[in-house]
Amino acid sequence: MVARVIFSAIASADGYIEDEGGDFQWAAPDEEVFTFINELERLVGTHLFGRRMYETMLFWETAQTAADQPACVREFQRLWHAADKVVYSTTLEAVSSARTQLQREFDPHTIRDLIASQARDISVGGPGLASHAFKAGLVDECHLFVVPQLVGGGKPAFPAGVRTRLELLDQRHFRSGVQFVRYRVGTSGVVDR
Repeated sequence: MVARVIFSAIASADGYIEDEGGDFQWAAPDEEVFTFINELERLVGTHLFGRRMYETMLFWETAQTAADQPACVREFQRLWHAADKVVYSTTLEAVSSARTQLQREFDPHTIRDLIASQARDISVGGPGLASHAFKAGLVDECHLFVVPQLVGGGKPAFPAGVRTRLELLDQRHFRSGVQFVRYRVGTSGVVDR
Protein backbone atom coordinates (compact mmCIF):
# COMPACT_ATOMS: atom_id res chain seq x y z
CA MET A 1 0.00 0.00 0.00
CA VAL A 2 1.28 3.45 -0.91
CA ALA A 3 0.84 6.15 1.70
CA ARG A 4 -1.69 8.86 0.93
CA VAL A 5 -1.21 12.52 1.84
CA ILE A 6 -4.40 13.77 3.45
CA PHE A 7 -5.39 17.32 4.30
CA SER A 8 -8.06 17.34 6.98
CA ALA A 9 -9.91 20.11 8.78
CA ILE A 10 -12.87 20.78 11.02
CA ALA A 11 -14.60 23.87 9.67
CA SER A 12 -17.66 26.01 10.19
CA ALA A 13 -20.41 25.90 7.55
CA ASP A 14 -19.03 29.19 6.20
CA GLY A 15 -15.57 27.65 5.78
CA TYR A 16 -13.44 28.72 8.77
CA ILE A 17 -11.32 26.66 11.17
CA GLU A 18 -11.28 29.44 13.76
CA ASP A 19 -13.24 32.65 14.16
CA GLU A 20 -11.87 36.20 13.91
CA GLY A 21 -10.79 36.07 17.56
CA GLY A 22 -8.88 32.80 17.05
CA ASP A 23 -11.48 30.71 18.91
CA PHE A 24 -12.30 27.22 17.71
CA GLN A 25 -14.16 25.80 20.73
CA TRP A 26 -17.33 25.75 18.62
CA ALA A 27 -15.64 22.99 16.56
CA ALA A 28 -15.04 20.59 19.48
CA PRO A 29 -16.28 17.17 18.33
CA ASP A 30 -18.81 15.20 20.34
CA GLU A 31 -18.19 11.52 21.17
CA GLU A 32 -19.69 10.21 17.93
CA VAL A 33 -17.57 12.49 15.73
CA PHE A 34 -14.47 12.01 17.92
CA THR A 35 -14.78 8.22 17.60
CA PHE A 36 -14.97 8.53 13.81
CA ILE A 37 -11.94 10.89 13.78
CA ASN A 38 -10.01 8.20 15.68
CA GLU A 39 -10.90 5.64 12.98
CA LEU A 40 -9.27 7.94 10.42
CA GLU A 41 -6.30 8.70 12.69
CA ARG A 42 -5.46 4.99 13.03
CA LEU A 43 -4.42 5.06 9.37
CA VAL A 44 -1.97 7.95 9.90
CA GLY A 45 1.68 7.26 10.64
CA THR A 46 3.04 10.79 10.27
CA HIS A 47 1.59 14.24 10.86
CA LEU A 48 2.99 17.31 9.11
CA PHE A 49 2.32 20.56 10.99
CA GLY A 50 3.09 24.22 10.68
CA ARG A 51 4.10 25.96 13.92
CA ARG A 52 0.64 27.21 14.91
CA MET A 53 -1.10 23.89 14.31
CA TYR A 54 1.68 22.06 16.18
CA GLU A 55 1.34 24.41 19.15
CA THR A 56 -2.41 23.80 19.18
CA MET A 57 -2.05 20.01 18.96
CA LEU A 58 0.76 19.93 21.54
CA PHE A 59 -1.99 19.84 24.17
CA TRP A 60 -2.26 16.09 23.52
CA GLU A 61 1.36 15.45 24.50
CA THR A 62 0.74 16.09 28.20
CA ALA A 63 -3.06 16.20 28.50
CA GLN A 64 -4.34 14.52 31.60
CA THR A 65 -6.89 12.06 30.24
CA ALA A 66 -8.58 10.74 33.35
CA ALA A 67 -10.32 7.39 33.42
CA ASP A 68 -13.69 9.15 33.64
CA GLN A 69 -13.17 10.85 30.27
CA PRO A 70 -14.73 9.26 27.20
CA ALA A 71 -12.76 6.41 25.67
CA CYS A 72 -12.52 8.38 22.40
CA VAL A 73 -10.51 11.14 24.13
CA ARG A 74 -8.10 8.65 25.71
CA GLU A 75 -7.77 6.86 22.35
CA PHE A 76 -6.96 10.08 20.49
CA GLN A 77 -4.15 10.81 22.94
CA ARG A 78 -2.78 7.31 22.44
CA LEU A 79 -2.87 7.81 18.65
CA TRP A 80 -1.10 11.19 19.02
CA HIS A 81 1.73 9.57 20.97
CA ALA A 82 2.06 6.68 18.49
CA ALA A 83 2.42 8.88 15.38
CA ASP A 84 5.53 10.60 14.06
CA LYS A 85 5.34 14.37 13.72
CA VAL A 86 7.24 16.82 11.52
CA VAL A 87 6.96 20.52 12.33
CA TYR A 88 7.83 23.15 9.74
CA SER A 89 8.85 26.47 11.24
CA THR A 90 11.49 29.13 10.83
CA THR A 91 10.68 30.66 14.23
CA LEU A 92 10.26 27.69 16.57
CA GLU A 93 13.49 27.03 18.47
CA ALA A 94 12.76 23.43 19.45
CA VAL A 95 9.98 20.86 19.63
CA SER A 96 8.77 19.49 22.94
CA SER A 97 6.93 16.33 21.95
CA ALA A 98 8.22 12.80 21.44
CA ARG A 99 8.63 11.35 17.95
CA THR A 100 8.87 14.87 16.52
CA GLN A 101 11.40 16.54 14.25
CA LEU A 102 11.73 20.19 13.33
CA GLN A 103 12.30 21.26 9.72
CA ARG A 104 12.99 24.83 8.65
CA GLU A 105 11.46 24.58 5.18
CA PHE A 106 8.94 22.46 3.32
CA ASP A 107 10.75 20.43 0.68
CA PRO A 108 8.46 18.53 -1.74
CA HIS A 109 11.26 16.09 -2.63
CA THR A 110 11.67 15.11 1.02
CA ILE A 111 7.91 14.57 1.29
CA ARG A 112 7.92 12.38 -1.83
CA ASP A 113 10.68 10.28 -0.25
CA LEU A 114 8.61 10.05 2.94
CA ILE A 115 5.57 8.91 0.94
CA ALA A 116 7.62 6.22 -0.79
CA SER A 117 8.98 4.93 2.53
CA GLN A 118 5.69 4.87 4.48
CA ALA A 119 3.05 2.17 4.67
CA ARG A 120 0.69 4.45 6.62
CA ASP A 121 -0.90 7.73 5.58
CA ILE A 122 0.57 11.19 6.08
CA SER A 123 -1.65 14.02 7.27
CA VAL A 124 -1.11 17.71 6.64
CA GLY A 125 -2.50 20.01 9.33
CA GLY A 126 -3.29 23.67 8.84
CA PRO A 127 -3.99 25.69 5.70
CA GLY A 128 -0.61 27.45 5.69
CA LEU A 129 1.41 24.27 5.40
CA ALA A 130 -1.26 22.67 3.23
CA SER A 131 -0.80 25.40 0.62
CA HIS A 132 2.76 24.15 0.03
CA ALA A 133 1.57 20.54 -0.21
CA PHE A 134 -1.28 21.41 -2.59
CA LYS A 135 0.94 23.55 -4.82
CA ALA A 136 3.51 20.74 -5.01
CA GLY A 137 0.75 18.32 -6.08
CA LEU A 138 1.26 16.12 -3.02
CA VAL A 139 -2.25 16.05 -1.52
CA ASP A 140 -4.23 12.95 -2.46
CA GLU A 141 -7.35 13.47 -0.36
CA CYS A 142 -9.21 16.09 1.67
CA HIS A 143 -11.19 15.12 4.76
CA LEU A 144 -13.53 17.88 5.86
CA PHE A 145 -15.80 17.94 8.89
CA VAL A 146 -18.39 20.70 8.46
CA VAL A 147 -19.83 21.99 11.75
CA PRO A 148 -23.37 23.47 11.55
CA GLN A 149 -22.21 26.88 12.73
CA LEU A 150 -21.55 30.20 11.03
CA VAL A 151 -18.68 32.17 12.56
CA GLY A 152 -18.71 35.11 10.13
CA GLY A 153 -14.98 35.22 9.37
CA GLY A 154 -11.60 34.12 10.62
CA LYS A 155 -9.02 31.66 9.30
CA PRO A 156 -10.22 29.84 6.16
CA ALA A 157 -10.07 26.05 6.19
CA PHE A 158 -8.49 25.84 2.75
CA PRO A 159 -5.39 27.73 1.65
CA ALA A 160 -5.76 30.74 -0.62
CA GLY A 161 -4.42 30.60 -4.15
CA VAL A 162 -5.03 26.90 -4.69
CA ARG A 163 -7.49 25.63 -7.27
CA THR A 164 -8.20 22.00 -8.03
CA ARG A 165 -11.15 19.76 -8.77
CA LEU A 166 -12.35 17.52 -5.94
CA GLU A 167 -14.07 14.17 -6.48
CA LEU A 168 -16.46 13.04 -3.74
CA LEU A 169 -15.42 9.63 -2.37
CA ASP A 170 -17.49 9.39 0.80
CA GLN A 171 -19.78 11.33 3.09
CA ARG A 172 -21.26 10.79 6.49
CA HIS A 173 -23.84 12.60 8.58
CA PHE A 174 -23.69 12.71 12.37
CA ARG A 175 -26.52 13.22 14.88
CA SER A 176 -25.00 16.58 15.91
CA GLY A 177 -25.47 17.92 12.38
CA VAL A 178 -21.76 17.64 11.55
CA GLN A 179 -21.14 16.49 7.98
CA PHE A 180 -18.01 14.58 6.95
CA VAL A 181 -16.94 14.66 3.32
CA ARG A 182 -13.97 12.84 1.82
CA TYR A 183 -12.65 14.03 -1.52
CA ARG A 184 -9.98 12.84 -3.91
CA VAL A 185 -7.87 15.72 -5.18
CA GLY A 186 -8.18 16.07 -8.95
CA THR A 187 -5.47 14.71 -11.18
CA SER A 188 -5.63 17.73 -13.48
CA GLY A 189 -3.16 19.50 -11.24
CA VAL A 190 -3.21 22.41 -8.87
CA VAL A 191 -3.17 25.94 -10.19
CA ASP A 192 -1.77 28.81 -8.19
CA ARG A 193 -3.52 32.09 -8.99
